[in-house]
Amino acid sequence: MFDKQKRSDIMRQVKSSGNKSTEEKMITFFREEGITGWRRNYKVFGKPDFVFHKQKVAVFLDGCFWHGHNCRNTHPKQNEDYWQRKISCNMARDEEVTRRLEKLGWTVVRIWECELLRKNQTVLKEKILPLLSPIL
Repeated sequence: MFDKQKRSDIMRQVKSSGNKSTEEKMITFFREEGITGWRRNYKVFGKPDFVFHKQKVAVFLDGCFWHGHNCRNTHPKQNEDYWQRKISCNMARDEEVTRRLEKLGWTVVRIWECELLRKNQTVLKEKILPLLSPIL
């Protein structure tokens, strides 16, 4: 669809934080549910998107393409080997981050981008609310 330079420019603009399609929707969910006590940019291993430090809960919002979720069945045709390696490395890093945080006593919640973008937020409620019920 794009030439190599244009695609490179587009991919370079994808940032790991400040993503409106995920982080802003999560903030809206927290506000609608009356969930408080969350922090962003909290200094803990793995750089979670949101942290509830008193409960030691780390929430990661994982983009489906970048973290290997097969919900949209999106597989680049060009430079396929590069993308398979890139996504595999991301998935391995995610597993390592989860393992290390859990070893330190944290509960890790990973939410897929597609789960967050659905109109029905049942998945979010099921994954997050039980972990925070003592503070709600």
